[in-house]
Amino acid sequence: MALDEELSSVLQSIRPVSDCLEDCADLAGIDARTVETLAAAAVQFSLPAGNILFESGSACEGVYLLVSGRLGVKLTGATRWVAEIERGELVGESGWLLREPRNASVVALRDSEIILIPNAGMDLATRESSTLSLALARLAARRLGRSNRQDRSLKRARVFVVVPNNEEIDVAELANRLIVEFGRSGSAELVWDARASLQTLSWFNRIEEMNDYVVYVADSIESAWTEQCCRQADVILLAARSQAAARPWPRGVASAVGRGARIELALLHEAAFVVGAAARWIAASPTTSHHHLIDLADVARLARLLTRRGVGLVLSGGGARGFAHLGVIKALREAHVPIDFVGGASIGAIIAAGVAMGWSDDEMRFIYRRGFVDSNPVNDYTFPIVALTRGRKVSRLLKREYGEVLIEDLRLPFFCISSNLTNGRAFEHRDGSLALALRASVAIPGVMPPVAWDNNVLVDGAAINNLPVDVMQRHAPGLVIGSDVGAERVHRATDRINIFQILVQAGMVNSSASAAAQRTLADVLLKPPLDHVDLLDWHAFDRAIDLGYTHAAAMIEEIPDLPRLLPAAPGHRPVSSLQLEIERRAAAMGN
Repeated sequence: MALDEELSSVLQSIRPVSDCLEDCADLAGIDARTVETLAAAAVQFSLPAGNILFESGSACEGVYLLVSGRLGVKLTGATRWVAEIERGELVGESGWLLREPRNASVVALRDSEIILIPNAGMDLATRESSTLSLALARLAARRLGRSNRQDRSLKRARVFVVVPNNEEIDVAELANRLIVEFGRSGSAELVWDARASLQTLSWFNRIEEMNDYVVYVADSIESAWTEQCCRQADVILLAARSQAAARPWPRGVASAVGRGARIELALLHEAAFVVGAAARWIAASPTTSHHHLIDLADVARLARLLTRRGVGLVLSGGGARGFAHLGVIKALREAHVPIDFVGGASIGAIIAAGVAMGWSDDEMRFIYRRGFVDSNPVNDYTFPIVALTRGRKVSRLLKREYGEVLIEDLRLPFFCISSNLTNGRAFEHRDGSLALALRASVAIPGVMPPVAWDNNVLVDGAAINNLPVDVMQRHAPGLVIGSDVGAERVHRATDRINIFQILVQAGMVNSSASAAAQRTLADVLLKPPLDHVDLLDWHAFDRAIDLGYTHAAAMIEEIPDLPRLLPAAPGHRPVSSLQLEIERRAAAMGN
C-alpha cells in the first residue's frame, strides 16, 4: 500500500466501542441492549508498552477489553509472565466478580488500546440482563481450566524489529531477505520510518493483523522511531558487522527485555568469517542467542529459527553405536530436511559438533574414522588412581580436529551436555572451548579423568541425560528430532565382559529412565536397530553408519510433513513492500 493511500485510511481504522464489544469472543452471547449499556459507560485510552495497567493488591475499578496490542500477567513474586492477553480479550473480570483486590499485576507488553468498563457500568449491565454474568462466569471457568492444565505453550513470534549497530550495515537488504523467507510460510510486510511516521497506533495494529509476519526497520541511533519499533517487537534482531568494534545499543532494546521480548544477535560476516567476533559482541549485547550470517542459506535458517519453524537435531551417547548418527545425518541431508540447531551428549556431542562446523558427510566419515577406528582413543592406560586411561589421547584427538574453535564461533547453533559431579546436575555447554566441552562430554567415569570447568567437576553427559531433548526444547527451534543410539540391553551373567564394558554401561544406567522420558519429548524419534553393535566396537564403524542411514531413510519416507528445504523458483524475483514503494516513487517522479 502506498504512503498516500495509507494516510487516507487512518481515520477509517478508529472503531466504535460497541463494535469492539460485539467482536469480543469473551462476551459472546450477550444481548444488544447489554452491549449498548457497556458502550455508554466505557472509557477508551492508550497504554504505551512497559506501563502498568493495574498492580496486584490494588482495588478493582472495572473490567478491561484489549482492543489492540498485548498485555502480560504476572503473579506477585513471579519472574515470568504467567499469561498473555491478546487483542479482543478481557482482563480483570475476576476482581469484579469476586469484589476483591487484584490478585496479579498486568503490564502492557506492546503499545495497546484499551477499553475500561467501570464497576458502575458493569453493575448496571448485569442488573438489566443476566447474559453478561453468564459470559463472564464461562470466561472464568475457561481460564481456571487452562491454569489447572498449566497451558503455557510458547507463542510464535510475529513482529520482528531489526536494529542495526551502525549506518554502514545494509539493514534494508537484511530485512528484505527476511521478508522473502517469512513469505514462504505466510504473508509478510516490511515497515520503515518514512512509511509509518504519520500513522496512529491503530494503523500499526492493522498492519500486524493483516499479516502473519511484520518486520520493522529501526534506526542505528537513539530515536523516537527506534523506541516505537522496540515497543512493538516480539523479537528484536540486533544486526552487527562482525569486524566492527562493539558499541552500545539504543535504550529501547534494554527496555524491551523487561517486557519479555526476545533479543537475538545477527553477526554479518562480509569478506570472511571473523573468529572471536561472537564472544566480543555477545559481551556487549543483551542477547539470548546469536546467529552467523554469511550467505543466503544462513538467512533462511535465521528466519526459521526466529519463527520457531526450524529443526533441532539431538544426538545421544552410545559409544561406537554413535557412528549410526552419521547415517542419520546423511539421510536427513539427502531428504533436504534442514538441520538448524544441533546438540548432544557424549559421542553424540562429538558428531553434532561436526555438523555445527559445517563438515560434509564425506569429511565427517574421514575424520571420525581416523580418530576412532584407525587409532583406539581409549587405550592410553595408566595406574587407575582416577581412571583407567590418562584421557590424553582423546584430548589430542579433539584438539587436532576442532583446534581452538569456540562454541560461539560455530556456524550452526550448538550445545553439548556433561554431568556435573559438583552438584549432581546436567551441565550445558554453550560457550568456550569446543574441544574442552567435548572432552568433558565424553569423560566416561572410571575410564577417563573428569574435566575441571569453573570450579565444577564434569564427566560424561550420558551419565545424567543421554538424549537431551529437553535442553533443545528450551531453545525452541521448532521441530525436534532425536537420534537415540543408547544401549538398553543389560549384561547377562553368562556374558564375557571386561572392565571397560562394565564402566561404560554403568555410566549410562542412571540415565535410562531419563532417556525414556526424553524420547517422548521428541517430535520425531529415530532409533536405529543396533542391538548387535557393542559400545566399544570401534571397527563396527561402517556397519553402524549403514544401519543409521537405512533406518532414518525409511522413517523419513513415512513422515511426509517433515520440513524440507525448497530451492528458489527459476527466475523468481522476490518482491517486498519496500521494493513496491521505491518503484511507486520512481514512477511518480518519471511522470
